[in-house]
Amino acid sequence: MILVDTGPIVALLDRNDSNHSRCVETAAVLPVAPLLTSWPCLTEAMYLIGRGTGAPGQESLWSMIQDGLLKLLNVEPDQVSRMAELMRQYRDLPMDIADAALVVAAESTGIRQVFTLDGHFRIYRLKDGSVLEVVP
Repeated sequence: MILVDTGPIVALLDRNDSNHSRCVETAAVLPVAPLLTSWPCLTEAMYLIGRGTGAPGQESLWSMIQDGLLKLLNVEPDQVSRMAELMRQYRDLPMDIADAALVVAAESTGIRQVFTLDGHFRIYRLKDGSVLEVVP
């Protein structure tokens, strides 16, 4: 399984997105498994898809979840303080809540790959000091 950030979710669903082809090509070579994301990423993606493609794009995003292609990870109450800590640590980038949720998800699940268009993920460090593998 692999974590997925907002950018690729939007790009996969919006043919007019400048990263659409790149993300479709990347998704085609990923292991056959659901993509994992967080509620903050879903919220951000739903908003951006709505602005870009409207209700049809939002319906496609719901379908990804209902069809099991995209799974949502909950942010647990004990992870909130870690997210706040990360956002303070990387405030100069800045780190947003969606990025913090994915870093915490990586720490809690042990998944070290993230499908993202955000270069900040090359800078973020997990609690143990390790880095995420950024795809593509």
